[in-house]
Amino acid sequence: METLEFQSEARQLLQLMIHSIYSNKDTFLRELVSNASDALDKLRLESFRDKDMQVDVDDLHIVIESDPAERTLTVRDNGIGMTREDVVRLIGTIAKSGTAEFLKQLKEQQSGNASDLIGQFGIGFYSSFMVADKVTLVTKYPHAEKGVRWESTGEATYTIDDVDDAPQGTSVTLHLKPSDDEDRLPDYTEPAKIKEIVKRYSDFITWPVRLGGDEINSRKALWARPASEVSEEEYAEFYRHISHDWNAPLETIRMQAEGTFEYQALLFLPAQAPMDLFMRDGKRGVQLYVKRVFIMEDCAELMPEYLRFVKGVVDAADLSLNVSREILQQDRQIQLMRRRLVKKVLSSIKSLMTARPDDYRKFWGEMGAALKEGLLSDHDNRDAILEVCSFASTNSEDALTTLADYVARMKEGQEHIYFMTGDSRVAVEKSPHMEALRAKGYEVLILTDTIDEMWVDSVPSFDGKTLQSVAKGQVDLETDEEKSANEAKTAEFSDLLTWLGEQLADDVKEVRLSSRLTTSPACVVGDAHDITPTLEKMYKAMGQELPKIKRILELNPKHALVEGLHGAFAAGERDSLTDTAELIYGLALLAEGGELADPSRFVKLVADRVQRTF
Repeated sequence: METLEFQSEARQLLQLMIHSIYSNKDTFLRELVSNASDALDKLRLESFRDKDMQVDVDDLHIVIESDPAERTLTVRDNGIGMTREDVVRLIGTIAKSGTAEFLKQLKEQQSGNASDLIGQFGIGFYSSFMVADKVTLVTKYPHAEKGVRWESTGEATYTIDDVDDAPQGTSVTLHLKPSDDEDRLPDYTEPAKIKEIVKRYSDFITWPVRLGGDEINSRKALWARPASEVSEEEYAEFYRHISHDWNAPLETIRMQAEGTFEYQALLFLPAQAPMDLFMRDGKRGVQLYVKRVFIMEDCAELMPEYLRFVKGVVDAADLSLNVSREILQQDRQIQLMRRRLVKKVLSSIKSLMTARPDDYRKFWGEMGAALKEGLLSDHDNRDAILEVCSFASTNSEDALTTLADYVARMKEGQEHIYFMTGDSRVAVEKSPHMEALRAKGYEVLILTDTIDEMWVDSVPSFDGKTLQSVAKGQVDLETDEEKSANEAKTAEFSDLLTWLGEQLADDVKEVRLSSRLTTSPACVVGDAHDITPTLEKMYKAMGQELPKIKRILELNPKHALVEGLHGAFAAGERDSLTDTAELIYGLALLAEGGELADPSRFVKLVADRVQRTF
């Protein structure tokens, strides 16, 4: 026997469990039954894939045994089991459970409803310590020569040992605490209590759950039952089972296709983003069944990556039980299902937006950034995605707007939907590029998600209105009278603009007068098809060096600094103005949050210029 220590964070977590952060302790049994069900699914799948695996899959089941005299409760399955390495990795260290992040969020949780966080971090097994003083686990993996026994009281250590005669699968035995009505701790050895919990939380489990020889779950697939016969609580419990999320789903979506190709789907929109939503190895949330038989846990072929937050099951009637991922990638029926599922999900989000705007706002705050990825990858559904997107804008400090609402508020004669990308709302609002639009009362979308830097260049228009960056290309806001005046100014400043272009040729492709500035002396803009500085930084951060992109320097001819520069240039003081040209360009870069190529030189130029004023 070997005694090992829990990692420090795991010890903290176990102490939280022992002192019962769950408001409803019954849920420990749901977690154990759910884990057992997963183990049975995995064994049946492995028996298909590995023909050399010598296992009995004729009677896969879950057994619950209680012993009132010994105060024990055992949940046993004849599923896949675990190796010794699996036990240490998955139970001893909780290495993949995000324990540190869980503890951090728990401390920040103001409501005190910590159970809302539990399921996100894959630590349901440890809920056993709410009701037990000691937990014993015995498990055997099919190819392993011996089984493994793991035991702990939830303190600093656990023991692990080999077992010669362990049966196939896993058993978890809880040495129960005394029942205590004041602490809301019932007697979990009572058959009536066990049946009540299984019926409430695990009735839909596809494998038989047995107590004293009796099967105590109905095993009826929710997606196969008429919607009128399924309660919201049953949907919620099924969602919790497949997603390991302790919250109820935000929306339930049912589909049924009949005819030449039949399938049923039961999908859910989460109320809270999955913890792995933006992790590289994050999984899709849709399971594939064939004729009620579980086939695949995270079927990427059924749902695009940008909808990876969708959870649920799809049950096809006409696929082979032996289907592989390679076959799925080429299967015409799967591709047809995927298209229909995507359209149904997007239409459900649109209905949520219309009928339950508060729930939609909650959904968008959690999953909106992922959904916008579809604007890059799913051209067929781009318009449908745009219709359910929301954006911050200068129209309101806190309320988001849809593109349809933006278009409805557009000024008479306005041809473009104006937007600006940036690191934050404050940075966008303070940008010189916004000055003329603010002065003339034009609404601007404020796009601050990382994905916004990429999709705006691939979406040319919405509802016949082109999307126009206020930081790229020409922004035409002038009346005919203002255009005429600007043309005269351009002629007046032409020599200066040419000279500045020559002086700054290493950094800019053009110097011109601006129609977008009202208070700042200068700004730097890109050509219509240039990538933004932020996107350029992102590429560099990923190790992709790009050719230097020269931008355009725009001057405000009404600003005193520019007027003074023009006067000095006209008076022939050109040699002394070289540093001034560099200063103006540097100021324009800093105003938009850019980076100077040589900060120390810029500081010296500013210091020298300030010194002359004394």
